[in-house]
Amino acid sequence: MNKNTPQRPTAAFVGASWAALLVGAATYLTGLWNATMQLNEKGYYFTLLAYGLFAAVSLQKSVRDRMEGIPVTNMYFGLCWISLLLALLLLSVGLFNATLAPSEKGFYAMSFVLSLFAAVAVQKNVRDSAGSKDEPQSGEV
Repeated sequence: MNKNTPQRPTAAFVGASWAALLVGAATYLTGLWNATMQLNEKGYYFTLLAYGLFAAVSLQKSVRDRMEGIPVTNMYFGLCWISLLLALLLLSVGLFNATLAPSEKGFYAMSFVLSLFAAVAVQKNVRDSAGSKDEPQSGEV
C-alpha cells in the first residue's frame, strides 16, 4: 500500500468520534444553558468552545498537510498553535476566576477537552475517508 494513501477509518471509529464530539459539545452547551451565570459569561464560554474547535481542526489540518507535503506557511501553522493554546489558556483563566463549584469547573474543562479531541478525530476521519482508495466513486454503491 502506498504510504501517502490513508486507509479508510472503520465505521466504529467514525461513530465513536462523532459520538464523542456530540456528547462533549452537547454536554458543555447544556451546562451553559442551565448555568446561573450572567449572559455575558455564557457568551464568553460559548465563544471559547467555538474558537477552540476551530483552532483544533485547523491545527490538525495543518499538521496533516505538512505530513503530506502540502505547503502550509510557518505563520499560519504558528497561528494555529497559538489559537489552540490561547483557547485553553482563556478557558483555564476563566474557570480559575469563576464563582463556580470545583465540580462545575471540572465539568466544563472535561467537556471542553473532550470536544477538542473529538473534533480532531472527526477531521482526521473525514480526511482519511476522502483520501482513501477504497471509497466508492460517484455512481457506485
